[in-house]
Order: sequence, then structure tokens, then C-alpha cells
Amino acid sequence: MHYGGDYNPEQWPEDIWPEDVARMREAGVTMVSLGIFSWARIQPSEHEFDVEWLDRIIGLLHDGGIAVDLATATASPPPWATVAYPEMLAADESGATYWHGSRQHYAPSSPVYRRLAAGLVSRLAERYAQHPAVVLWHVNNEYGCHLNVDYSDAARDAFRNWLKKRYGSVEALNEAWGTMFWSQRYGSFIEVFPPRRAPYSHNPGQLLDYRRFTSDMLLECYLMERDIIRAAGATQPITTNFMGAFKPVNYAQWAPELDVISDDLYPDPNDPEGFREGAFHGDLMRSLKPGTPWLLMEQASSAVNWRPSNAPKAPGQLAAQSMQAVARGADGVLFFQWRQSRAGSEKFHSGMLPHAGTDTRTWREVVALGAELGSLPGLPADEGSARVAILLDWENWWAIENPDHPAALDYLSLVRGWYDAAHRLHVQVDLLPPTARLEQYDVVIAPQLYLLTEQAAANLAAFVGQGGHLLVTAFSDVVDENDRFRSGGFGTQLRDLLGVVIEDFGALVPPGSTGPGQQHARVAGNGIAFAGSLLAEEARVVDAEVLARFVGGREDGRPAFTVSNRGSGSAYYVATVPDDDGAGLVLRTLFAAAGVEPVLPGLPPTVEAIRRGRLLTVINHGTEAVDVEVRGEDALGGGAVDGVVLQPFGYALVLMEG
Repeated sequence: MHYGGDYNPEQWPEDIWPEDVARMREAGVTMVSLGIFSWARIQPSEHEFDVEWLDRIIGLLHDGGIAVDLATATASPPPWATVAYPEMLAADESGATYWHGSRQHYAPSSPVYRRLAAGLVSRLAERYAQHPAVVLWHVNNEYGCHLNVDYSDAARDAFRNWLKKRYGSVEALNEAWGTMFWSQRYGSFIEVFPPRRAPYSHNPGQLLDYRRFTSDMLLECYLMERDIIRAAGATQPITTNFMGAFKPVNYAQWAPELDVISDDLYPDPNDPEGFREGAFHGDLMRSLKPGTPWLLMEQASSAVNWRPSNAPKAPGQLAAQSMQAVARGADGVLFFQWRQSRAGSEKFHSGMLPHAGTDTRTWREVVALGAELGSLPGLPADEGSARVAILLDWENWWAIENPDHPAALDYLSLVRGWYDAAHRLHVQVDLLPPTARLEQYDVVIAPQLYLLTEQAAANLAAFVGQGGHLLVTAFSDVVDENDRFRSGGFGTQLRDLLGVVIEDFGALVPPGSTGPGQQHARVAGNGIAFAGSLLAEEARVVDAEVLARFVGGREDGRPAFTVSNRGSGSAYYVATVPDDDGAGLVLRTLFAAAGVEPVLPGLPPTVEAIRRGRLLTVINHGTEAVDVEVRGEDALGGGAVDGVVLQPFGYALVLMEG
């Protein structure tokens, strides 16, 4: 179990470094991430490298028994680079340049940036590939975090080449994008530009492809650095830090290229539901690379610096959130950062070693957590504990949030609505792309798969055919992979599976709007009653059982929740976006039909229970103490467990039989 954080010794005089190592040993630190923003120190000018200081700090850490996650330092080019080569700077949709003075200001597709980055990585890899202190390589940092999309001339040129490879001919591009609309037809690839600032709506096919292109350009940067490290003879695992479900970068596409998944997680301590964000992150990271433990690469020891109000973590919250990650498959708990900075934009961001020193609650909790993590037994990777999967598809995310739709939909919040409903029911889930293997699951939830490929549709049908229970929601199976309607209406690929024909999407006025119109659609029937929002689709049943109907409003009497039995499986359809209670009712129906039980029954909504092989972790995120009936062996202190009382942010780690 790794424990530590980002370490930035270049920000401090060298006489502090030995003290840092001593305090790290006191805190139980086993590994630090080194050099993430050190480009300017490692390479003061284009033809000058200074790695002697890096030799010294790596040697100090190694002598202290602390391993190194060595970063490639390419996340923030130094000023000399962009002054000499301004063409490597990124640009916004209006063509305005993103200048140096912050971070992540480079154009990922820039040949100059890639050349300079490759030179830096080559120097580091050649020097440290065989160093015994280096146990992990950390490529770049938080790809796309601040610069979500680049519209520079470098991106323009790369986009044209990307399109040539994807489509082969400009005629195929015109067909995919439907460019006869608004006289957008292209005569050659040289006429195609990024979707820069325009008077009105952009072509949706172009917007979708530009999202694909952006993710691919960042991936090319990662692969370039990874391959340089491998070519230098490095055998250590290589990673780059993800950020949960992050829209600009298709993590499902990236995951096979990483040896180990790592994640940065910063839920708001003020949010009483923030622990569900942590659970969602953990389940997604575990699901991206099944059977391989992941790393919580960054979290805050207390407050961050970027919110309007940056609350500190409550007593015990640091440990509770860390154990939540371990329970969901993490084999490392690290922080940003080790020592709190004295200067710079993030000086108010907390550190493991606070600016106020060791006589602080944060330091005491950091030390206590290190001791607990160090006492854990070896833990298995996930053994397929989840019987429920929720589908999350990045390309669908990009397409569904294009403009000019019946309703503006926040895809991640819709996915999270179903995830949170399952979490409140204490049912463990995996988060998968719609083309993933699904045979191990009893229930699959497919929220708003607006863009549904033929492969994904066939996968869902096969899942039901083998006896699975599938839930399809409103605004699904609407367009193909180019964001174009298919012939024959809506829902054409799932129509036979669902036994339902969709005639219209029935957009509702957004909740909270002051404008006229219907904001909610009431649903009732068979013990089910809830309010829906955003959409109330006009559906016609062909071969399905109606479980509940719309009551009142435009859709009065139309089917709202249906089930179609296909062989030994069942396909459910809900024609609106249920509220929280409604999502819970719908899932209870599916779980009951599939025989899915909670990880631990009888828990209140603010207590979670997670299985990781034999390890059962129970965490109280609420404000009141809770009695939990659980039996087994205490994973931290040994001895039998026969029920526990969990105080706020208290937890129990129990080894179960079998």
C-alpha cells in the first residue's frame, strides 16, 4: 500500500530536504511523486540540462526508504520555450493565444512542443530508467485539465491530417458530416478548420470529431513519452493521472495504454453528498482496468484553493475518504502535496505537512492514516464483486451535449443520478463502456445512450438474450456514430428489444425555469409513483408490458415505464428522467427481478459498504453515530468483530469468511 504525495523540492532550499525525508518517515510515507512541474529547473535553457539536484534528492529519498514516482515534467513548458517558439502556444476559439505564466499552455499537436518534450523525457529516461528508487513513471499531469480544447494553427494542421486518416477522402467527410446543410460542403481538406468562433451553431459532426481529435492528440503525447521511457530500458509501470469522469479525454480508450490507472479526487468537504463523488471515482477507476489495483494519486489533506469557499476537511474525513478509495480497489493513497507551498497560485492548497507545522490536526491525521495503511494486510484486486453495471460512453457524452437538441442534457449528472440511486441502495456497481463484456452482470443500466453504435446495440441485445436485465432510458438510440439520424425513425436498433416505438422526445421545461410550460411529468402505476423531468417521450407499445404511465400533462395515459421479456432476460424502458426517489423505485424493481441484494442490508443512506474480495469496508459519512451489524475479523487490529458502532467519519475494515 503506497502512501505519500507530490513532492516539489525545487521550491525549497536544499537544507530543508533532509528534514522532509525525516518527516516523511514519521508520517509513514512510502512513495512521492517527483518532478511534475520541474521542467524549468531540469532544463534552464534549450541546450542546458541540470539533473544533479535531481540526483541528490532521489538519493536522499532512496536512503530514507522512500520510493519515487518520477514525472516527465512536460506539463508546463518554461518561458524560454514559448518565447523562442511561440507557435507551440495554444489558442482559444477566437484565435487568442494562451500565454505562459500559468500552466498547460502548450498546443498538444504542436511539433515543436513534442520535439522539446521528447528531448526532456529522453534525458530523464536515459538517466533514471535503472535507478532503484524509481518504482513508477508519471507522464505529464492531468492531461486536458485546464486546456480542454486547442484551436491553434498547429491544431488546424493536425486536424486536417486526422480527418484524412479517418475518412480517406473529402467526399466521405462530407457524407459523414452532412455538409450539404447550410452550404458547408468541402472541396478539399485544406478548407476544413477547427470549429472556431462562428456566428451560429457549428456542424454537430464536426464538433463530435473535434472532440475525438482532441482526445487523440493528448493520447499521442502520452504514447510518445511512454514509448521513449520504454525505449530507454525502463521496466517500471507507467501511468498518467486521470480526473474521474473527465469529459475532454476518453479514459476508456486510454486505459489499455496505462500500466496502472491513477486518479485525482477533490470532493467538496462542505457537500454532505460529496462522498458519493468519491465512490463514483473509485468505481470508475477500478472498472477502467479490471483486475488491476489503481492509485489515488491526488487528494487534499484539508482545504483546496480554487472554490469560492475552501472549507477544511472535518475531523476524520481525510481518513474516511482515503479508506473509501482502498475499499474500491486502490493500492495507494497520495496527496497534493507533501509540503504546503509558500508562494504561487496554490499556496492556500493544503499539504500533508501544513505551513502551520506539525502541531496541527492535519499533521496528526496524516501520521495516523499512514500508520493504519501500513498495518493493512495484502489486499486482492477486484474479484468481480459487482453484479450491476452502469454504462458510460465518452463519444456519446460529446454528442449528447452538442447544441440544438430537444433539451439541454448534462450527461454526467444523468449517469450520476442512476449511480447515486444504486449507491443509496448499497448495491455495488461497475462503470463500463457499452461495448464491454457484460456476461458477469445481472443488471445493466444504460442512461441516455443518444449515440449508439451497431456494435453497442448488438452487445445490449446479447446481454438480454443471455438472461440479463437491461434498463434503457429516454433519449437513447437516436443517432449513429456520426451524429446522424438512422433511417426509419428513432430507436431503430433497440425497438424490437424494448417492444416500444418512440415517436417524439417530449421535451419539458427545465426544472426551476420561470418560463411557461410543463416542468415535470408525473408517473404512476403498480406501486410506482414519481416525478420525471427534462423529457417525457411519446412512446407506443408494440410488444411490452406497461408498468407505469404518465398521469396528466401532454403525455397523459402514455407508457412511461415498460418491460419486455425476451427469452430468459428482460429489457426495461423509462421514458423520462426520474427524480431521486423515482430512480430508486425503478432500480428496486430491476434488482428484485434480478435477485440483486445490497452489500450489507439495513444501512442508512449516509453509510456505505464495499466489498474487495474478503475485505468488507463500512464507512459512516453521516453526522450521527450508527450501529452496524457485521461479523468477521478486524483487518486493522486483528480480533473478532461482532457488530460495530461507527462515529461520524468512522469506518470498519472487516475480513469476511470465504
